[in-house]
Amino acid sequence: MSAEATNPATPGPITPAVQRRRGRPRIDLRRLGRAALLGPAGRDRLPDAIGHVVEAHRAHYPDADLDPLRRAYVLAESSHRGQMRKSGEPYITHPLAVTLILAELGAETTTLTASLLHDTVEDTDVTLDQVREEFGEEVRYLVDGVTKLEKVDYGAAAEPETFRKMLVATGSDVRVMSIKLADRLHNMRTLGVMRPEKQERIAKVTKDVLIPLAERLGVQALKTELEDLVFAILRPEEYAHTRELIVENSSRTDDPLAEIAEEVRGVLREAGLQAEVLIRPRHFVSVHRVSRKRGELRGADFGRLLVLVNEDADCYGVLGELHTCLTPVVSEFKDFIAVPKFNLYQSLHTAVARPDGQVAEVLIRTHQMHKVAEAGVIALGNPYASPADPADAQEGQADGDGERADPTRPGWLSRLLDWQEAAPDPDTFWSTLREDLAQDREITVFRPDGGTLGLPAGASCVDAAYAQYGEDAHACIGVRVNGRLARLSTVLSDGDTVQLLMGQDPASEPSREWLEHAHTPVARIAITRWLAAHPTSGTASEAPAETRRPAADGPAARPAAADVVVDRPGATVRLAGCCTPVPPDAITGFSVRGGVVTVHRVECAAVERMKSVGRAEVEVRWGDSSECRVTLFAESFGRPHLLADLTEAIALEGVAIVSATVEPPDQQRVRHTYTLELPDAAHLPALMRAMRNVPGVYDVSRAHHQSTAS
Repeated sequence: MSAEATNPATPGPITPAVQRRRGRPRIDLRRLGRAALLGPAGRDRLPDAIGHVVEAHRAHYPDADLDPLRRAYVLAESSHRGQMRKSGEPYITHPLAVTLILAELGAETTTLTASLLHDTVEDTDVTLDQVREEFGEEVRYLVDGVTKLEKVDYGAAAEPETFRKMLVATGSDVRVMSIKLADRLHNMRTLGVMRPEKQERIAKVTKDVLIPLAERLGVQALKTELEDLVFAILRPEEYAHTRELIVENSSRTDDPLAEIAEEVRGVLREAGLQAEVLIRPRHFVSVHRVSRKRGELRGADFGRLLVLVNEDADCYGVLGELHTCLTPVVSEFKDFIAVPKFNLYQSLHTAVARPDGQVAEVLIRTHQMHKVAEAGVIALGNPYASPADPADAQEGQADGDGERADPTRPGWLSRLLDWQEAAPDPDTFWSTLREDLAQDREITVFRPDGGTLGLPAGASCVDAAYAQYGEDAHACIGVRVNGRLARLSTVLSDGDTVQLLMGQDPASEPSREWLEHAHTPVARIAITRWLAAHPTSGTASEAPAETRRPAADGPAARPAAADVVVDRPGATVRLAGCCTPVPPDAITGFSVRGGVVTVHRVECAAVERMKSVGRAEVEVRWGDSSECRVTLFAESFGRPHLLADLTEAIALEGVAIVSATVEPPDQQRVRHTYTLELPDAAHLPALMRAMRNVPGVYDVSRAHHQSTAS
């Protein structure tokens, strides 16, 4: 059987995370099971056993066509008849419970139909072809997406490969994962009869994989209850302590949160703002986190206030009134309406304080935002139907402007689907998936063409390169972040603009150092695969052998100065090495020891320094000679044959190299220093352009450093 189960009457953890509608009793799964054993109802009416599902579904879709649900129930009940859960209940109670979870969250009819059938292909003689014939391709696809792979065929790899299959299916239809999350929630609710070691194994997978997926799809109602159930199994002592705190707080005679809520209602009534103010108790894991953060808990720490309004503008109106009439905690303010989270979540977050020090957190959102905050992508109905489709008008959900929010390929899912194709084996996929899902925040960076890249928080420029170019990013030679040159190791921030500089040399290689800065699986897997395929290859992290050649004439020779005229008989003239002036630079001179006059460019930093210490300027000017010697710095990204290409470019300009040195590479960046003899100073701009045009070179500049001129 695919679903783990136990007797619902078995004492288990309290799960306050899911708030049920007032007046609706908890489903009696035993009663539903007995009803299922009586067989399907007549074709002219719905089976009594799915009455709760119908009630919940009609609350969201009053005009929904219920015939697919009736037919799906009949097929599921007859197929599972005789099968029992480990608790002794008829198996049909499981798909009924899963479908009810989805119906209460607002899933549309197609999802509910597939949910009723989600175990039929796996556990009965029903085939996918039969599902297609009876219910259409969409339902078949959803059922196939959540059907496990057999251990007989896959052995120990069955679980990771099942998740891989499910994620690929989710890439085309996110409703696949909605069904899986509801399936896991019901199994976690009924896990008590399993052996402790099996409970722990299932809870760990739920914690590492299913809960992060629920967060990314925005299904907070499922996520919070799953967190509490996992908490009770994996950390029973801390769970028990948290439970005691909640029970103790519930027995208090005073309720500061209720008092603050009433005060907020009064403020909004006086302002003429229509709003519903509710108290939202924190779930167990949330209380545990707050207690670890704040120490001893006070009454207002056990819940938050939720303010629901009709329009977006009203959210800001409520915020203004609360900050005007109550004492706001400014550091707690966050605006997720102007900047929604990557999982569709929108709300204003703030906090207000009472004179006694009690602080209440406040969430402000519209009713539609609240629906999406609770149900995430499930609240969007069928996100794949055409807006012009009548069925879509019945079941789909549009935003305030009539535009459909399309979750078919959020950034995190696209990245996941990209790297999973390159994962070489199930173990690598499984471990990398858990690691990827542990990254719980996303940033957006912009490309120069206006496009965007979604990356996890902490991603570097290396990650951006592989996100944009895949394995072609091996040829990346540099990056500009917000218009400025940066290292590939630079960690990106939300909103940065990233321009990746790609080399043209087919021999370009990734650096071993890139692995240290690769944060995303797609980058790490691509680099690791390349390095494994080229075990003896040098990489760009090491300077090519030719860049280590010694200078042509030892240390850079001082430039000649025969073309400088100084009005001081017998004086020796020397061009300053700190700025290497050449015609037609504006120049000035200073007298130094031994009757030597050093010549500087007038903008050289050493000029101001020498003036400040009282050195007298000497008038100098260029003579008639057009020859000159100049020192140039070339900044480049490391790659094979770079020095040879630079040397060739210089020679083609008719320039002689007096000396050349190359500093050891620093994170892909290499600095070359050339002292060159030019036949004509006017040719210097053309020479510098030719050097900049060499692939891998990103800047060429004249020597102009801060050394003391002597």
